[in-house]
Amino acid sequence: MEEPLDLIRLSIDERVYVKCRNDRELRGKLHAYDQHLNMILGDVEETVTSNEIDPETEEEIVKKATRKVGMLFVRGDIVVLVSPPLRTG
Repeated sequence: MEEPLDLIRLSIDERVYVKCRNDRELRGKLHAYDQHLNMILGDVEETVTSNEIDPETEEEIVKKATRKVGMLFVRGDIVVLVSPPLRTG
């Protein structure tokens, strides 16, 4: 590997984890990407985490909403982190 994007290139057609801004996480099969980190993901599981304050107890409530999407275009400017699949050996 010579450049940072080489790691992503090696993850084409494999499942990756993408952490996005606004407490959004994506797990899906990487089909394509470009130099701006725009990505096409397939078989995506999207998880959105939100925090709310209970008005009665003033405790923080963490809510997670998950949905499945067949194909998703991810705009690169929301990407915080891309984790390739775990490679052993």
